[in-house]
Amino acid sequence: MTSTAQRLDRIRGPVPARRHNARTIAALTGNPGCTRRAVLDSAGVDKSALAKRIGFPARYGQSRFAITRGNAFEAQVKADGGAELLRLVAERLGLPVPEATWTDLGAGAPDDANASRHERSRDLLVAATPTDADGTGALFDHPLLSLDVAGQRVYLEPDLVAARLGGRFHVVEIKSFAVIDGQAEPAKVAAAAIQSAVYVLALRDLLAAAGRDPELVSSDVVLVCPRDFANQPVASVLDVRRQLLVLRRQLSRMARVTDLLAGVPDDFTADPEADPADLVAALGQVTAHYAPECLAACELAFFCRHEARDRSAALGRPVREALGGVAGVPEVLALARAEVTPAPEQVEAAALLRAAARLRAEALTLTGTPGTALYPAGAGGRT
Repeated sequence: MTSTAQRLDRIRGPVPARRHNARTIAALTGNPGCTRRAVLDSAGVDKSALAKRIGFPARYGQSRFAITRGNAFEAQVKADGGAELLRLVAERLGLPVPEATWTDLGAGAPDDANASRHERSRDLLVAATPTDADGTGALFDHPLLSLDVAGQRVYLEPDLVAARLGGRFHVVEIKSFAVIDGQAEPAKVAAAAIQSAVYVLALRDLLAAAGRDPELVSSDVVLVCPRDFANQPVASVLDVRRQLLVLRRQLSRMARVTDLLAGVPDDFTADPEADPADLVAALGQVTAHYAPECLAACELAFFCRHEARDRSAALGRPVREALGGVAGVPEVLALARAEVTPAPEQVEAAALLRAAARLRAEALTLTGTPGTALYPAGAGGRT
């Protein structure tokens, strides 16, 4: 075991590691500057249990009901060797429905058999590389792929990979959220697209490593969801080319785990058995990069929001970018009130703040709404 792996084990404590999945990678690449999340995820820390231990329980993640419903819908769609699933996918792609083999790459596999499962998945997927647009199809249920994330190789498990359909590989994702009158919730579709792009990228890397053309993996992902309020499945095609570009760029920017650990105190721990006060102090030693979007993507978001309550970044990326590095809310208010002289790099942000404060004061005056004026008397505005 390498020293990096040993240190990550010490950070996690005497509990099993939580492995990366498409959701965590999507969240990481959406906020690549968050060292705290990158270190905790690399160590396999159960962030939900950690958040509960320090008094900020997560309100993020799927409910047990949603997980059960999703598993039941997936089993229904994959019944009879995936016959109905194959028909849905082929018809949605505008292809004739071929004969197809079915290979379950997840059946009976223990959790610690990742290496052997990945090797078997790799061998079978490479052997199924399309040579032409004809012939039988091949459906691979829960193949195990891998991807390099911040210098670590992590395992990923898509719902299904369909091979040799129209001479291409297609990733198939099965989700339990409903498509009602032809429309699904945009946020859920967007999340499914970025997660599917993670699988497409991993499958392309697998083929490239075997000397095959990675472009054989289509960027058109098939999303299968229940239609309306019934459990009848319906298929849609998602073009994830844009998400693939974002993923590649963000993954290339992410620091390696060894480099991140160099800036983390040697005694840093996220051991769920540690004292909550010690855990809070330890987390405060590792840089976070909180933004409101974290509330929908990270189990520690409520703790990080509480920690960042006096920072302008907590108001969102557009605010942080507009303020040009004015980090603290008290400093923002002081600049808006013209109580301090802005540094040279803050002049533009200060002008924007004073204009906003003046407009706010005028609006309050015109509407007769009581409120505390941000813009002081004698500084070009009203009180």
